[in-house]
Amino acid sequence: MNGSPRRLLLTSLALATAACNSGVRPTATISAADTADQVLIDMSHFITGDGVVRARVRADTAYFYQVSQTAELRNVRITFYDSDGRETSTMTAREGTYHWAGGDMEGRGNVVVVGAGDGRTLRSEVMIYRQAMNQVSSDQAFVFDAPGRHVEGDGFVSDPNFRNVTATRPRGTGGHFTLPNQ
Repeated sequence: MNGSPRRLLLTSLALATAACNSGVRPTATISAADTADQVLIDMSHFITGDGVVRARVRADTAYFYQVSQTAELRNVRITFYDSDGRETSTMTAREGTYHWAGGDMEGRGNVVVVGAGDGRTLRSEVMIYRQAMNQVSSDQAFVFDAPGRHVEGDGFVSDPNFRNVTATRPRGTGGHFTLPNQ
């Protein structure tokens, strides 16, 4: 009798341990590389519109998905060009999405856009480029600095070279900004 409670306790512990270990365990984590149709390392791609180079997209890694016609990019660098082929600005971000059917792009994570040669810098967590409209925008907070002006706001819409910026709830010093109709 003295051995029965002990035997019952050991049997219960063995069954509990077996039950904890018998669950289904994942054998692997699905990642972008596992589901992508193509994976490119050190990608570089030119985006054109009507025969004119609009942007050059570069990324450390690009995961292409045929069905959605998108590419997920890591460590992104996009250089924008004007209609004469001159560089206007460069955007960097930790990651982004490129929709190759329409040429639209989105940068996410520490997005920084620097104007070519004039000290203009725009920072936000998200930035979207729409090729058909040749427009850059964000619905997230941003900070814009240029010689003689500093502006912060809750979102913006602009041309890629940041000459005509419409800001949502702007605050700052210097310069000329167009306020949206509310």
